[in-house]
Amino acid sequence: MYKAYWGMEFNPFEKSLSERDFFKSDDFTQAISRMEHLKNIKGIGLFTGLPGTGKTYTLRCFVNSLNPNLYKIIYITLSTVTVLEFYKAIAYGLGVEPYSKKIDLFKAIQERIISLSKDKKIIPLIMIDEAQYLKTDVLNDLKLLLNFDMDSKNYAILILSGQPLLNNILSKQIHDALKQRIVINYNYEGISKDEVNGYISSRLKLCGIVDEIFNANAVEAINSCCNGSTRLLNTILEKSLMMGYQKGLKVIDTEIVMSVQNEINLI
Repeated sequence: MYKAYWGMEFNPFEKSLSERDFFKSDDFTQAISRMEHLKNIKGIGLFTGLPGTGKTYTLRCFVNSLNPNLYKIIYITLSTVTVLEFYKAIAYGLGVEPYSKKIDLFKAIQERIISLSKDKKIIPLIMIDEAQYLKTDVLNDLKLLLNFDMDSKNYAILILSGQPLLNNILSKQIHDALKQRIVINYNYEGISKDEVNGYISSRLKLCGIVDEIFNANAVEAINSCCNGSTRLLNTILEKSLMMGYQKGLKVIDTEIVMSVQNEINLI
């Protein structure tokens, strides 16, 4: 009902929006450019940022831009696994028999990666989301798994995506060898104050609204409340519109935004 009240054709703040309608923030542009470079040089890329800053969405857009005939995509979201479970997850993704012994899995995975890259001209792209939860043993094995031809070749792309904690983990001496193999690194800053206003305007225009709904003070409050998180920004905007509809308002003000923020904090 609130969408009809504001004259919205659809909800422009939901995560299922098409990639063509996605707001191209500076974070998105910076991360995508680095992923494109990683595509050319292969190896390990590290992308970190606070929750809700768009890391997973960027990965999705990047994957959708790739030619499926040239890349084999393995996307792993369950990062709280043992070493053997991790190997099996990659094996399943590569279409390799999930042997029960780690040494057999290791050999089969490496052989499959080399075969895809050299014989079929297909680049394996392994993406690990929420990588800050990876166990130390798994991180130790990553540098071994991607060691080809006595560490002289890159036959695959590995993207580690996670929260800033991942940077702290990799800075430990035990992971120094893995960190040295990271060829691309980007940390998401989050949506900026200047971008918030443009984001709100572009999202509303997308669903057919041209009139100002959020006044300047409300936008300022929204920027402070979202703390750089696009996910939280979307939640605040949608709940503000719902509350504005319930109160019969024509413009969203600071009072509504702060009420929504208090409501969110109680969840």
